[in-house]
Amino acid sequence: MSRPASVASGPYAPPVPGRRLTVVSADGARLHVEVHGPDEAPPVVLSHGWTCSTAFWAAQIRELASDHRVITYDQRGHGRSPAGAACTTEALADDLEAVLAQTLAPEEKALIVGHSMGGMTVMAAAGRPRFREHAAAVLLCSTGSSRLVAEARVVPLGAGRVRTWITGRVLGSRAPLGPVTPVAKSVLKYATMGAGSAPHMVEACARIVHACPRAVRHAWAAVLEALDLDHGVRELRIPTAVLHGTADRLTPPVHARALVAALPECVGLTELPGIGHMTPIEAPGPVIRRIRELVTTYVTQVKEGA
Repeated sequence: MSRPASVASGPYAPPVPGRRLTVVSADGARLHVEVHGPDEAPPVVLSHGWTCSTAFWAAQIRELASDHRVITYDQRGHGRSPAGAACTTEALADDLEAVLAQTLAPEEKALIVGHSMGGMTVMAAAGRPRFREHAAAVLLCSTGSSRLVAEARVVPLGAGRVRTWITGRVLGSRAPLGPVTPVAKSVLKYATMGAGSAPHMVEACARIVHACPRAVRHAWAAVLEALDLDHGVRELRIPTAVLHGTADRLTPPVHARALVAALPECVGLTELPGIGHMTPIEAPGPVIRRIRELVTTYVTQVKEGA
């Protein structure tokens, strides 16, 4: 499945993977998977969010692949993964389990990182046997487990039924996003990024999001509107860190606080002042540092002590 390239050059241009493979999920959905870095290095699995793709993790891949095995994949319908028959959180969990099974050795442990819908994928898979076999620790970035539309602040109105209704219609719109114009970038920046985000960051995000087919965007918006994965948070019985931007309008800090309170084994909250929802692009350095810390503590040291 070929879709327009996101960014052709610069820090957000997708690196060339060492290996590409197609993983088949439980319902037959075919997932585009990329593996970067040395085969013997500690593994990190990256799961992207709604309307994004593997390109979203370009900065993390480029930095980490020197001494980590970085595994990333396109969620069904996104990037180079065709849309599967099902758009459900169970399907997301099936997909993550399939990726883990095909890219990791039996009982091999990895850090699993989920941004936005990728974090929801982790929550959905938390009780699954394959996930528990392979997850040493988790990093949840800019995500939430329920009440996503009710808490979102992308529409500049006070909280209540009117804002919730309008937000649901905006996020679930079937309208095409069209070309990446200055106006389109301004709208995307307001909704998803901090006010201080540099133009090249906004450009990268816009090109990634605009490449998502509108039918896929609409279908998954309906899933997110009805999301209730509070039970999945309670099933994450492994070390789990939370990271969020204080200026996040899509999943405001109330979600991060709720996760910290509900997680059985929370190992820290990282708050990024002035950063919006697109934390891996807006704040690549802090995200990379947190990944390295968690790998060192929960993947590398555990493997050396085994």
